[in-house]
Amino acid sequence: MPIQRQELENYIEQLLTTGQFKDYAPNGLQIEGRAQISKIVTGVTASLALIEAAIKLNADTILVHHGYFWKGEAAAIVRTKKQRIAKLLLNDINLFAYHLPLDAHESLGNNAQLAQKLGLIPTGRFGEQDLAWRGELPVPMSLETFSQHIGIQLQRTPLTIGDLSKPVRNIAWCTGGAQSYFREASELDIDCYITGEASEFVTHLARESGVAFIAAGHHATERYGIAALGQHLAQSFELEHIHLDLDNPV
Repeated sequence: MPIQRQELENYIEQLLTTGQFKDYAPNGLQIEGRAQISKIVTGVTASLALIEAAIKLNADTILVHHGYFWKGEAAAIVRTKKQRIAKLLLNDINLFAYHLPLDAHESLGNNAQLAQKLGLIPTGRFGEQDLAWRGELPVPMSLETFSQHIGIQLQRTPLTIGDLSKPVRNIAWCTGGAQSYFREASELDIDCYITGEASEFVTHLARESGVAFIAAGHHATERYGIAALGQHLAQSFELEHIHLDLDNPV
């Protein structure tokens, strides 16, 4: 049965403790649509393709990890931004976006969900706002085998830098574009660091520190948190939920 938009927003705000995070974009309702919500579409990014798919599904709400109005971007609503927002307004569709709060949540978050997907046992956190996680594999395996395991689970071949024959057990990870945390991670007692993307410096740091680096895809590592949140809301409020995993090679 339908739920009031404000009630849903209040619930998610408390669930994800959004007020605790310093973020790069507003968390919560970004584009206002219908007051009553009954059908939610979730996806990683509020792209035009996701919006058009949601319209075809007659959804009244879209819930994403990557929304709009990022710090440093141009404020003008023109070109692709205009097309996206115009479609949302014309079809009276709500857009909710949750960035760092969704990365960090202890069970529904991207890092928690990636750990479940890869069979990692979390043991702690590190980094700015405790966003990065650390843990271990139940049984050590070679870096090559672990990389293959990630490829199978995420359905994409990761970029792996390190000695493929070296055994790995202690792992650190942070989904998305968190390659900057590799510097701090390399100083921890770990064998391997996983994130979504790679920068030029990580090759040298991996070779010199002996800590392997795996870039498993920004989109690929952040598919699971938003889907878990949507499923949680569907079960909690008897809403219809459809997750759309639109292909993204990055």
